[in-house]
Amino acid sequence: MATEANIWISDDPLSLEYGGELRPLQLAYHTWGTLNNRCSNVILVEHGLTADSNARDWWGPLIGDGKLLDTSQYFVICINCLGSPYGSTSPLTYRGNGSTGYNFPKVTIRDIVHSQKKLLDHLGVQQLQTILGPSLGGMLALEWPLLYPNFVQTTVSLGSTARHTGWHIGLSAAQREAIIADPAWKDGRYGRQQPEQGLGLARKIAMLSYRSAVSFKDRFGRHLQAEQDDYYAVESYLDYQGKKLVDRFDANCYLALTEIMDTHDIGRGRGGHINAIQHITLPALIISINSDVLYPVHEQQELVEHLPHADYFVIDSRQGHDAFLIDFDQIVAGITPFKEQHWHAD
Repeated sequence: MATEANIWISDDPLSLEYGGELRPLQLAYHTWGTLNNRCSNVILVEHGLTADSNARDWWGPLIGDGKLLDTSQYFVICINCLGSPYGSTSPLTYRGNGSTGYNFPKVTIRDIVHSQKKLLDHLGVQQLQTILGPSLGGMLALEWPLLYPNFVQTTVSLGSTARHTGWHIGLSAAQREAIIADPAWKDGRYGRQQPEQGLGLARKIAMLSYRSAVSFKDRFGRHLQAEQDDYYAVESYLDYQGKKLVDRFDANCYLALTEIMDTHDIGRGRGGHINAIQHITLPALIISINSDVLYPVHEQQELVEHLPHADYFVIDSRQGHDAFLIDFDQIVAGITPFKEQHWHAD
């Protein structure tokens, strides 16, 4: 199992959708398994908002010898997205280049796909057997076949959507405002002492959309924490989740990634999202989580309704959006028939 990320740096600039470029381009990635002679047994795993490229850390039950993503047959790769603090070009690397404040350029979901294609070309990959990912990763899984239709054979999008709506953008905006309102943010020039209260609050807001009302009821109810009359167990949980993120993530990167997700609209410049969906002609598997309040089921059903060749699976879970990190048995059950029909390791 790989632990340290591989780092690829290219002086070939990445032209950005909204103008400007990134140079040098840096991407962190992990791989498992061996590339076959035709360089075609490749599975690209895309990560969620605050995850890194070591997919074995967060999808371990799915990746390995004999598992769903069988590393004895497939070459599995996960690439850290632009904007993330885990090794790829991000506000951290821009600060390191002497820039002041938060001035990371406008990057889109499509820019991330183009950056990853450059890395895959460098590695000699000729074809993606499939691309699959949850949430942010599911957005990328829908953009790939539109940008590189002859390079991708199948796609799997889990708990995601064809475009960010006002609901998603509003949640993202509230989280960004929490960070920016923290006096410690200092217009992004906070150095080593980042805006902990703001980033922690952003994470708390996000967690309320990652889980479901019934999961909070089941787990916390109205219970108090350690017999404290004015401190509920759910407050303790949210405080813990906020601190955990502060200890491992960067506030400016959180701003950048949520802004990138808000650019997601497969219909931009393509005659609207319905028209774009209809142009994804390869076999696609769309997976919903029936208790997901962040990307509700009707958004995946819209994809299935208009995709020419779609399979559909619903994860039955009380855990909300985060079920993609919890209900691994159901993920396996949902993907296995699609895999058996469409994936070919040789």
